[in-house]
Amino acid sequence: MTATATRANGSNGAHATSKFDAVVIGAGVAGLYQLFRLRERGLNVRAIDAGSSVGGTWYWNRYPGARFDSEGHTYQYLFSEELYKGWSWSERFPGQPEIERWLNYVADRLDLKKDIQFETTVRSAHFDEATQRWQVTTDKGDVIDTQFLVTCCGMLSAPHVSFPGQETFKGKLFHTARWPKGPIELAGKRVGVVGNGATGIQVIQSIAGEVGHLKVFIRTPQYIIPMKNPKWDASDAEAYKSKFKFLTERLPKTFTGFEFDFEHAWADLSPQQRRRVVEDCWNDGSLKLWVSSFAELFFDEAVNAEITEFVREKMRERIRDPKLCEQLIPSDYGFGTHRVPLESNFLEAFHRPNVEIVSVKNNPIARITPEGIQTTDGTVHEFDVIILATGFDAGTGALTRIDIRGRDGRSLKEDWGRDIRTTMGLQVHGYPNLFTTAVPLAPSAALCNMTTCLQQQVEWIDDCIKYMRGNDLSVIEPSRDIEDQWVAHHDETANATLIAKTNSWYLGSNVEGKPRRVLSYCGGVGTYRQKCDEVSASGYRGFAMQ
Repeated sequence: MTATATRANGSNGAHATSKFDAVVIGAGVAGLYQLFRLRERGLNVRAIDAGSSVGGTWYWNRYPGARFDSEGHTYQYLFSEELYKGWSWSERFPGQPEIERWLNYVADRLDLKKDIQFETTVRSAHFDEATQRWQVTTDKGDVIDTQFLVTCCGMLSAPHVSFPGQETFKGKLFHTARWPKGPIELAGKRVGVVGNGATGIQVIQSIAGEVGHLKVFIRTPQYIIPMKNPKWDASDAEAYKSKFKFLTERLPKTFTGFEFDFEHAWADLSPQQRRRVVEDCWNDGSLKLWVSSFAELFFDEAVNAEITEFVREKMRERIRDPKLCEQLIPSDYGFGTHRVPLESNFLEAFHRPNVEIVSVKNNPIARITPEGIQTTDGTVHEFDVIILATGFDAGTGALTRIDIRGRDGRSLKEDWGRDIRTTMGLQVHGYPNLFTTAVPLAPSAALCNMTTCLQQQVEWIDDCIKYMRGNDLSVIEPSRDIEDQWVAHHDETANATLIAKTNSWYLGSNVEGKPRRVLSYCGGVGTYRQKCDEVSASGYRGFAMQ
C-alpha cells in the first residue's frame, strides 16, 4: 500500500499534496463499486465527488418524477448476496428518493464514505511521464499524486444547455440534472418545460396537475411505453430476492443486461404470432417491447416499420385530439432508434386545459429573456419558472470538462473534439493508467441496464490492476492498433443498425460540432463481456505494459 503524505477524512478534503495508488472520480453506481473493489485489493484509494453525498446520477437528478425505468430488482449490485437481500424496494420502478437511500445503504454497509472526498470538483488530471503517475488537482486546491486514475463520472452527467440570456431571467430557472435539494414552489405558477425526452416526460406528467399553466416546448416528439408500477410488499421482495443466483447468471449474458432477452425470430412467426408477442411485451409495462421483443427492430426497416405503427396505434388510442396526435406522435423516425421512455399518463396531461404545446421544430428557441422564452418569430412566452430538460453532452462531456492530459501533453478534450475513440470504453490510447467507465464505445444508457454494464467494467478494471500488480507492472496503455481494431468493430456493429441512421443524442447529434459516432456499443452486453474477457485472458494482448 502506498503511503500518503496527507490524507483527507471524508468530506473535509486535503489541501496539501497527497499520494494514492488510485483515485476514483465519482461516487455513483460505478464509483462506489470501484472504490470497494480496489480497496479490497489492498490499494490506497481516494474517491472524489462534487456532491455532498453518494449517488451520482441519483444524487443530482432529483427533479419531480425522477425514477428508474429499469426494474429495481435488476438495477442492483450482484457481487454480494447479503448486500442484495439486505435491501427491499417498495415498488417495481422506485423513485429518486428511494434510490438515493439505497445507494447510501450500500455506502454505509461497505463503509465507503470515509474514503470519499465530497463537495470537491476535479479540475485537471495530467500524466507525468517522468514519474509515470497522474497529477490531479481540485477546486479545493488539492494536488493528488496517483498511479491509477479511474473515471466513474456517468454517461449522462454533463448537462447540455445552450440558450443565451439564461442569466437575465427574473424568475427561477433549473436544469433537471442540477435540481436543488430544497422544495420548489410550483403550485399556481406559470411554468415552461424545455424538452420532452425521458426526463422531460417524467417532469411534465408529474407537475401538470400542480402548476397554474404549463407550456411544453417540443422539437422532436417521442415514442413512449406506459409504465406499470405496482407497489411491492414483503412477499414481493422475497420473491425477487429468491432469484438472486438466477439473476447473477442471467443479467450479464442478455443483449441489454436486463432479465428479459430476445426469444423470437421475426421470420419464424406468423403475423398473428408476431402481434401477440408485441402485445405481450407492451402490456408488461416495462422496456420489454424495446429491448426484448424482436432484435430485427434495430436492423430491419420493414420490421421496425410494423412495430412502429403498432406503437403509434397505441398512442392514438389515448390522444383524443387529432392536432395533439400530430404534435406528440413521431412521424419521421422509427420506434427504438431513439431512447424510449416509460411514462404514466404523460399523453393525458396534454388534455388538461392548463397544458399547452409550443412546437419549436420550425420556430426554435432564440433566447431566454428576463420575462421568459423567446422563439425566433419574436414571440416571448412569459414564465415564473423555467425547467430545462435539455439533456446531456452524453458519454464525453463529463471528461472533456476536466483538463485531462496524457502523453506529450495531449488533451482528451481536443482528441475527442476531433474523433471520439476508446479501447472497449475502458482505456484510451495516449493516456496511460487512465481507466474509464460509462464512456463511448462500450454498452451504456442507450442499450444497457446500467448497473449490469458498470459492474462488469469495474470488475475488468480491478482484474487488470490485479494482473499488473501480480506481475510487477506499473503502467498500461492500449496500443493504437488495438484501439483501431476496437473502433472498427464498434463502427461495423453500430452502422448495421437503424440507430446510426437517426439523429439523436445516441450519436451526439444534440451537441453542435460533436463528432458523429454511435456512442454506445450495439453488439450486446453478453458479447461485449466476452470480448473483454478474451482480452484479459490473453494477458492483455495489444496493450503496452511496463
